[in-house]
Amino acid sequence: MDLQQIMDAILAYTPRVLGAIVILILGRIFAGWARKFTRRALEKGNVDETLATFVARAVGILVMAFVILAVLGQFGVETTSFIAILGAAGLAVGLALQGTLSNFAAGVMLILFRPFKVGDLISAGGVTGIVNAVDLFSTKLDTLDNRRLIVSNSEVYGGTIENVTFHDTRRVDVNVGTDYGADLKQVRDILEAVPARIEGALTDPAPQIFLSDLGDSSINWQVRIWCRTDEYWDVWQRTTQEVKAALDAADIGIPFPQMDVHMDGVLQRNG
Repeated sequence: MDLQQIMDAILAYTPRVLGAIVILILGRIFAGWARKFTRRALEKGNVDETLATFVARAVGILVMAFVILAVLGQFGVETTSFIAILGAAGLAVGLALQGTLSNFAAGVMLILFRPFKVGDLISAGGVTGIVNAVDLFSTKLDTLDNRRLIVSNSEVYGGTIENVTFHDTRRVDVNVGTDYGADLKQVRDILEAVPARIEGALTDPAPQIFLSDLGDSSINWQVRIWCRTDEYWDVWQRTTQEVKAALDAADIGIPFPQMDVHMDGVLQRNG
């Protein structure tokens, strides 16, 4: 190849190279603008920061992918087959990452619909804990005894989610059984006086004394007291202690399970 041919080749490809450079620069600028615009739009819509960042980056990558295809087209590369190859590769990757994509989709749904937030105590995916973080693929929980659990989002979103601390108030239910010989009205009067002595008990909704059932060894009652959610366990302990003390003061027994065993047939055979 002589000098003239080299010069002709340079002159022929220079416009394409310059065009490719211009496309790359403009595409880079447009990708950055699209990324920022998407992020701001999602933030204004109160979308979670994690999801907003991910979607914004995905938009930027998608724009740059089209920019690269346009650059290849400048040099006469057939982009149709290239797109088909990318599509096939994407399908193969998608099939290989079904579990990961399922976790990602579940993470997006959790972030969008917000059945719980960081700091809530929840039961989900077969475990219970305080939410530490909700990522795109997993949810991090801290148990009440301070163990870290990492649960896949598909397990969390795919089952029942119990948000224990969703409401500001909760009801404390304390079960207690009394002797069959105890007077029902007397027991009710004693138990109805308990809520007024419980620190943290709310008057609205009003406490309730519920006669639940006639058990095998006892008449069973349930003391229902409402309290603030963050005081639940303290109120539960105070109520349990006060119920026991009130029944003891009235000399009303709290029986334990009993069983009567009849030996008549055995005694007759041995006699």
